Amino acid sequence: MKIMPLEKRGISNSRIVFGCMGIGGEWNNTPYTKEDYIIAEKAVEAALSIGITMFDHADIYKRGKSESVFGEILKKRPDLRDQIILQSKVGIRFQDEVNPQRFDFSKGHILTSVDGILQRLGVEHLDVLLLHRPDPLMEPEEIAEAFNTLRSAGKVRHFGVSNMSSAQIRFIQNSLPEPLVVNQLEMSLARIDWVEQGILVNQKDGLGVNFADGIMEHCQMADIQIQAWGPLAQGKFSGSVPEDAPETIKNTATLVQKMANEKETTPESIVLGWLMKHPARIQPVIGTSSDKRVLACQDAVRISETMTREEWYTLLESSRGARMP
Repeated sequence: MKIMPLEKRGISNSRIVFGCMGIGGEWNNTPYTKEDYIIAEKAVEAALSIGITMFDHADIYKRGKSESVFGEILKKRPDLRDQIILQSKVGIRFQDEVNPQRFDFSKGHILTSVDGILQRLGVEHLDVLLLHRPDPLMEPEEIAEAFNTLRSAGKVRHFGVSNMSSAQIRFIQNSLPEPLVVNQLEMSLARIDWVEQGILVNQKDGLGVNFADGIMEHCQMADIQIQAWGPLAQGKFSGSVPEDAPETIKNTATLVQKMANEKETTPESIVLGWLMKHPARIQPVIGTSSDKRVLACQDAVRISETMTREEWYTLLESSRGARMP
């Protein structure tokens, strides 16, 4: 069985990542509550119970509160830090009273952001740090200086990117002494441009595909772990489908449920297993704060290993009518 790029590098063998963007209360500066902490703790415990040992953060999630509430969990369970892989992201800055929303890969911002992340999590180092979204003003040499400073100080062990093309990855990598190990992209049954980009080569239908050319192939050749954010497509095919949902969504949800019944599993495991079957060994980042929904993902690895080629293409064909605009 082919293993994930992160496993090849000895970083993580967690086939699924728990994305912490949903924990920590509201998307504002209001402190999270005791109830928010309980929700987060239950979700983390559910993730651990199904073998998830990698946790994804970003300095902006719930304006830092996602990391803070996770830090409180770690403080309560200090033994947990050595059992998990912690990943976070930097580079997005929200609009404030003076400045617009912007991206910032400057050395100063990267270093300051990481210090804030470590303080909120209450840890001494991150296992992986990602650059969150492309900064048009980025200078790879400056990024390299920041990464070297963080590595030398023992604050970050590995680096990666998020939402980047193969050209952008090569552009940054050219100045780095160590390989970038992750690229996180939006991928799901409702966001299939990553498949269509390859299938529709030299076809008119391919003109409308919005996905960076060659990114899947580049990441596989360079052993860069592809992580999928939004892999459950906000529950479009695994939750309660609204009466006014498009017929294409309903049809795919019905197909997913039928497969789940046949394989004695959940719709969530079918949706994730479809992604994970791809030879790139895609690592889904599930962003739910519901412990029950986390537990519903427990069969995803099994499904990815047993789903047939014909079943995979059947889901793909159905999803072509249900994809997001």
